[in-house]
Amino acid sequence: EVQLVESGGGLVQPGGSLRLSCAASGFTFSTSPMSWFRQAPGKGLEWVSNINSGGDRTTYADSVKGRFTISRDNAKNTLYLQMNSLKPEDTAVYYCANALKRGQGTQVTVSS
Repeated sequence: EVQLVESGGGLVQPGGSLRLSCAASGFTFSTSPMSWFRQAPGKGLEWVSNINSGGDRTTYADSVKGRFTISRDNAKNTLYLQMNSLKPEDTAVYYCANALKRGQGTQVTVSS
């Protein structure tokens, strides 16, 4: 069974940083492109970032480009999202996903 478990969310002040993790199991993580999505209160699901299986190609939504960094450790079956210079509009539930499934999400709240 495919499992994706996010962690690392929390409350942070504007300008702060968080690193999200996503522990993957039940599929061949090392050959799977992965993504992060987010959903803000009252809004639809928004794509944040992609990374290829080898970790050497990444893409970002314009809203996070230059502030967020996606990465992966294939030896640990773990996906990461380093989020810097956080803004109140980054407040959302963040999900990791493979091509077929997304996790349950982790809440990120940016507020003073």
